[in-house]
Amino acid sequence: MSVGIAIVSWVGLPSSFTIYNFGAQKVVKNWKLSFCVAIGLWAGLVIAFVTEYYTSNAYSPMQDVADSCRTGAATNVIFGLALGDKFVIIPIFSIAVRIFVSFSLAAMNDNTVAALGMLSTIATGLTIKAYGPISDNAGGIAEMAGISHKIRKRTDALDTTGKTTAAIGKGFAIGSAALVSLALFGAFVSCAEISTVDVLTPNVFIELIVGAMLPYWFSAMTMKSVGSAALKMVEEVRRQFNTIPGLMEGPAKPDYATCIKISTDASIKEMS
Repeated sequence: MSVGIAIVSWVGLPSSFTIYNFGAQKVVKNWKLSFCVAIGLWAGLVIAFVTEYYTSNAYSPMQDVADSCRTGAATNVIFGLALGDKFVIIPIFSIAVRIFVSFSLAAMNDNTVAALGMLSTIATGLTIKAYGPISDNAGGIAEMAGISHKIRKRTDALDTTGKTTAAIGKGFAIGSAALVSLALFGAFVSCAEISTVDVLTPNVFIELIVGAMLPYWFSAMTMKSVGSAALKMVEEVRRQFNTIPGLMEGPAKPDYATCIKISTDASIKEMS
């Protein structure tokens, strides 16, 4: 797709042309436009890879969430929320870099074409997104038909892959929507002739989206720390119930010191 974008830009565009950025003229080379479209395309690819890493069961983030299910729903919810908040970090920085490069080359116009670059693989994105419901339906049919557990295991693997591909498709859609929203805001500012708003300055807009991401970043770190401590605490409580005779009935006393140590070590190590 990058090669195709370069060829189209070289054949279909003049070597240089003038664009208008809120009344100001700017001379742009055709290779700059091509580069901005490619930047949008590769930013979308980064989002796709990050989405796969955080949603596929082949990698550690989802394996940690699955492992947290051993100790109940509470730790599973904590780990799941932490993973979801942590996921936004790399995509936000990817979009920020893409916005800065586009604005540097051709202002708001290249920001728009960069969004088009991110959407240039929409056909592939929609195709892989459709894979999820198909494999999910296959698993449901296999279960309702009473087919053997071996078949159901295979459909579960397909369903997991389908969930990941659906998430990748959503990543492309959300990333491009963020860029298009900036272009729409620029059109509004231009038509309304607003001169006091500087959100369209790339540095200001990048700082806004990075600042909006920071609470999710810190929330992810704190929730995962709490989840790890809770996971160890639940495992220790279960161990004491299984190994200390009479603890369940009441006569025996639990080992408070070990639980206090787990909580203290987690508070010092995880929150430092």
